Amino acid sequence: MQLGVHIGQQNMSMADLRSTWTRFDQAGTDWISVWDHLYEAPPAGGTIDHFEAVSTLGALCADTTHARIGCLVFYVGYRNPALLAKTAATLDHISGGRFELGIGAGWHEWEANAFGYGFPSLKERFEMLEEAAEIVTSMLSGERTTFSGAHFHTDDVANLPQPVQAKLPIWIGGVGEKKTLPLAARFADGWNAAYVPPTEFARLGGVLDAACEKADRDPASIRRTINVQFVVGADQAEADLALEETEAFWGRMWPRVQHGALIGTPDQVIEQVAAYRDAGADGLNIALRAPWSSDAIDAWLENVVPEFR
Repeated sequence: MQLGVHIGQQNMSMADLRSTWTRFDQAGTDWISVWDHLYEAPPAGGTIDHFEAVSTLGALCADTTHARIGCLVFYVGYRNPALLAKTAATLDHISGGRFELGIGAGWHEWEANAFGYGFPSLKERFEMLEEAAEIVTSMLSGERTTFSGAHFHTDDVANLPQPVQAKLPIWIGGVGEKKTLPLAARFADGWNAAYVPPTEFARLGGVLDAACEKADRDPASIRRTINVQFVVGADQAEADLALEETEAFWGRMWPRVQHGALIGTPDQVIEQVAAYRDAGADGLNIALRAPWSSDAIDAWLENVVPEFR
């Protein structure tokens, strides 16, 4: 089972952010990703310092040497998908062939409206996601791409240089059974879910299996990962404090994510990680939002990660 970290690039300086992902990379972390938000998450009206994703990823790709790098996930409403494919190929060169492209239908309507993007209906956003998947899949395969859709189009576009990797992986993120998982079955090399418990992750994996069979696709060809809240302390007192602070931070949104969290001491969360492994997760990423305990990170790297190597 691969273990990674998903870092929310908010409430910290760029220098601290860079030292954080360097620390994880040097420790042998398998995966490091950021998110594609323009405001903080959970939403707080644009009151917390927050860095943009693509420019942040450029630094992340250049600063690291080991971990696979990604964004979970780019909202296709913020960037033309042809430009996004060009961006992915560029980041793959900066990283030396370690970048993976994640796309999704988005959810943060507050930031979208604030930055002037608007926020289409869920139906329209999934139409946009499907068109984006068509375009980036073709452009990252080396083909010249002509595409005409309701939302995006390209005209004999080339994407040179192609990525370093012969096949740059594409991820689709989300838990929607009617749209997200069927799209993952058609286009994705990986599927990522966030903040669901092991039982629900296993059930959704079964839905993805069925979608793969319908698409004449081997279900085993799609990697499956889960992002989980990191509510961990080096000891019980620190774990209790972490839970109290996390509940306060999320506020009324906490019930939506609390069952997709690692909560407790290192010994306790080992069992929780194992439950996701047994539910079919090929990888698990701890989701970090500053501030966090440095001792808790040490405990994770020294006591939990080795259990799954």
